[in-house]
Amino acid sequence: MAAAEPKPPTGAAAARRLAQSCWSAFWDYETPKVIVVKNRRLGIVYRAVQLLILLYFVWYVFIVQKSYQDSETGPESSVITKVKGITLSEHKVWDVEEYVKPPEGGSVFSIITRIEVTPFQTLGTCAESMRVSNATCDSDEDCVAGQLDMLGNGLRTGRCVPYYHGSSKTCEVSGWCPVEDGASVSQFLGTMAPNFTILIKNSIHYPKFHFSKGNIENRKGGYLKHCTFHKVSDLYCPIFKLGYIVEQAGENFTELAHTGGVIGVIINWDCDLDLSASECNPKYSFRRLDPKHIPASSGYNFRFAKYYKINGSITRTLIKAYGIRIDVIVHGQAGKFSLIPTIINLATALTSIGVGSFLCDWILLTFMNKNKVYSHKKFDKMVDAPEQSAGPGLCASEPSQQDCVLTDARGLAQL
Repeated sequence: MAAAEPKPPTGAAAARRLAQSCWSAFWDYETPKVIVVKNRRLGIVYRAVQLLILLYFVWYVFIVQKSYQDSETGPESSVITKVKGITLSEHKVWDVEEYVKPPEGGSVFSIITRIEVTPFQTLGTCAESMRVSNATCDSDEDCVAGQLDMLGNGLRTGRCVPYYHGSSKTCEVSGWCPVEDGASVSQFLGTMAPNFTILIKNSIHYPKFHFSKGNIENRKGGYLKHCTFHKVSDLYCPIFKLGYIVEQAGENFTELAHTGGVIGVIINWDCDLDLSASECNPKYSFRRLDPKHIPASSGYNFRFAKYYKINGSITRTLIKAYGIRIDVIVHGQAGKFSLIPTIINLATALTSIGVGSFLCDWILLTFMNKNKVYSHKKFDKMVDAPEQSAGPGLCASEPSQQDCVLTDARGLAQL
């Protein structure tokens, strides 16, 4: 009788089986099991969800958003401005050098439309403005000598003096006299201001795509000397009348000229670089930037002074200027076809179509009357037990009915 061969150790067999399963998982191809459920309403829901997802990606993602392109936002930009025109006030003719501040021609500048002038101010003592808190007085005892109010016009001397007009009195201050409120004269410069012309030169560059363009067309014959902007016929003539800018912003020019305000000139360069360079054109829009419906923060004004000497003493003219401030704002986005974002968005679209299967599976497993039958057909339950001989469609010894694989050919028909 031959001797029995020794059995390999249990651990070695387990390791061999694990290695075989690993190689099998590496080389084998796996595909999910497909179950066809004959339910018309569920099928309509499934196809409707797929159609909506497909329309979203085709229409919005690829056509509207152009997600197949590589994009760059915020172009490098330069802006140069130039204002031309003359206007009149009550006693004077004003030219560009006087009513445009600052005169360098940057992207932010102001056009003065009304001024309050306090002429011949000299260093001395005078009555404080009644607008300053605690400035009114009845006697010298109401004024504290040496007191300095940050919102006032000078250092208080301790005397109570008559105001510039009327019977009121205010505390005397040492500073530039007379103060603004006591002797200022208003002048309106806005009569001819709507006809001022503003040239806005703008050049942009998208470094990622090595693309540059400007908003002035290269024409011969002194084109810029005779044209004004028109969004159809003269798009590349960026010469705007001030009245046109204010009108396009939806404002009344006379009212804006008296109180001042801030107008934004927005130049948008949205360029599809898959097309020719001639299709990349600037789009202009105009809107008021300061909140006109909030009196505390609406309007625009600033002060400056002009100094000179009279009989050896320093004298100045103080000007409180109201004007229309122009802010030129440039933004945009450029896009060009790129394979990487196209692949990424296509993969996202194909993956998202599977949302319909997830939704319908959830409906079947949760709300359908035959959800248990569907669950048994969709999921195979495995029990970790000793190997036993069992015929097709049979269960291991004394298993629960729940752990058996259904073999009823009518199982799917019941769905």
